[in-house]
This record gives sequence, structure tokens and C-alpha cells, in this order.
Amino acid sequence: MIDAFQSLARRGLFLLDPEAAHGLSVKALKTGLVPACAAPADPRLTQTVAGLTFANPLGMAAGYDKNAEVPEALLRLGFGFTEIGTVTPKPQAGNDKPRIFRLVEDEAVINRLGFNNEGHQAALTRLRGCSRDAMIGVNIGANKDSADRIADYVAGIRAFYGVARYFTANISSPNTPGLRDLQARESLAALLSAVLAARDEEAAKTGRRLPVFLKIAPDLTEEAMDDIAEEALSHALDGLIVSNTTLARDGLRDQDQAKQSGGLSGKPLFEKSTVVLAKMRKRVGPALPIIGVGGVSSAETAAEKIRAGANLVQLYSCMVYEGPSLPGRIVRGLSNLCDREKLSSIADIRGSRTDHWAARNV
Repeated sequence: MIDAFQSLARRGLFLLDPEAAHGLSVKALKTGLVPACAAPADPRLTQTVAGLTFANPLGMAAGYDKNAEVPEALLRLGFGFTEIGTVTPKPQAGNDKPRIFRLVEDEAVINRLGFNNEGHQAALTRLRGCSRDAMIGVNIGANKDSADRIADYVAGIRAFYGVARYFTANISSPNTPGLRDLQARESLAALLSAVLAARDEEAAKTGRRLPVFLKIAPDLTEEAMDDIAEEALSHALDGLIVSNTTLARDGLRDQDQAKQSGGLSGKPLFEKSTVVLAKMRKRVGPALPIIGVGGVSSAETAAEKIRAGANLVQLYSCMVYEGPSLPGRIVRGLSNLCDREKLSSIADIRGSRTDHWAARNV
């Protein structure tokens, strides 16, 4: 019945403009029209990463719940954690519409949203109403017209320190001009120094040290990966998120929509993002946490991210095609994998195929 309902709902949503459909899905979660469908708790899936304990390794990536409207409703779908944002200090409208495009044959999405969000204050007000136990991360960014982008990230740390469980500094969106330049070594060193100093000051005041992750692009050279790894390690960053959307268009069936500018996500991103994940794992060693994102559409693709070296995984675009029962199905599938392979923890498979993936070209 649930599968039939989801199939019908998908057909209805796909008649709408993608951005309108997204807004309708958020409203459905707000009103409770989407039923909770979490999998039973499984201690083999519980993971402690960067000092935080996650009920399971599957998270909702930033981008869906930009304004912190439905974080707890998303957790009830079965996610072990969710990430709101990207949120910027000032509200901004983002890029001109239309700015989201479905590539149905490829089960992919292209977006050029441009950090559209209601700003720090609106998200902060909503997060103050959430349970302190809810595993909600805050993805922070910079305003398009900011005179000091690093200061915008610092402002995000300070604004949300009392309500976040962790932070993600997003410097990898392709839709804010010049943002990816912050991945260059000198700029990255300055950003990490400022953001982590702000975190440490807030930790001293509150007695709570929150992890800070860095979200990077999949469109990186080997040299750029070297630089990011060295800066992450030298600054004692808490972890990496690999990866954001890609500008590449290789192998797509829908060549008409592929011409749209913006970042590509969904199933076609799986291989590229997993290769970069494994290459970064080789560079940073086994201890630094990595969250794997890109093309996760099933328990097997989630498990493969872990085999490639991820501690946790996130998804977003594939839920557009698979529906709101996807997180619960993935979590149940990971439990079944533990049964089949007689694992005491899903972490037992971590890194088992890092070499395989790292040997591939990006």
C-alpha cells in the first residue's frame, strides 16, 4: 500500500514544477501527511563519530530543509541525523527561476538555487523549538554579496552554537560565484583558522565542543585533494563531507536537460563522489571522520560508501525518485546486510574497498 501511495504521489508531484513540488513535500511533512516510517533500532548501526552518537549512519543532506522547517519530521522517516541549510547571515532570494531541473531518465537533478534561504534569524527561531536531543546539523554559508565571506561563516558558528549538534562549512556549491575558490589552499587555511577559532571560543563559553565538518566538491584535481587533506589535518578539522554536486555531465541520457547550468546530483553522481571519497580517505588516514554523499539510492549504495571509507552517509536527490520511505528501507537493508555478513557493527566493512575506489580516475 505504501509503495502504491508513493508511486501515485510521485506521478502527481512530477506534474508540478520541481521547486513547487519540493515546497509541497515540505508542507506535507509539516502537516503530518507523510507517515513516520523509521526502521527498528539496531545497535549494530549505531555509530559514534566526532564525539557524537548517531542512531544509524544515514542522514538527510543539506539542501532539502534549507530553513529548518521540518528537521524532526525528517528524523521520523528513519534518518539517523539531518542537516539544515545552507543558511546565510542575511536572507537571500537565490538565482532566477526556473532553477531546479529533473533528469528523469537518469534519476538525477540539476539545481542552480544559489543559497536561497530566509537567513540566520528565521532558522534559529525554528531550531530553538526543536528537542535538544535531535541530531540536527547546521550547514553554514556566505551571502552572495558579502564583503567578507569568511566572516559570514564565523557568524554562522556564533549564531547557531546553542542549537546545533554539529556544523558544516559549505564551500563547494557551484551556484554562488567564487565560492569554490575557498577550496584553494591559502583561502581554505584562512577559513578553517577563523571558523575553528570561533568554535573554540564558543566551546570555552558553553562547555560544549561542537564538531565542524567541511563540505567539498567532487570536481577536484589530485593536487587540490592533496591541499584540502593537508589543511584539514593541520587544522585538526573534525571531518569532511564528500561531496557536493558536480558540474560534470558525463554519460547522461537526458542530453536536453543536461545543458542546464548548475550542480548535478542523484544517481549519476555516485561513482564520481565515491572515487573522491576514497581518494580523500587515503590522504587523511583512517581516523578523520568522512560523511559520504552522492547518489545514495539503496542500502547497497549506502554500504558501498562505507566500504569506500565513509563513517556516515547522506542522501537527498534520490529521495525525489524513491519517495519518503527510502531512508527506512535503507536502514532496514543495512540491518539485513549485518545479518548476512554476520557483522557486529556496520563499521566492520568500513574501508574494505577504499583501495578499489581510490584507484579509479575522477
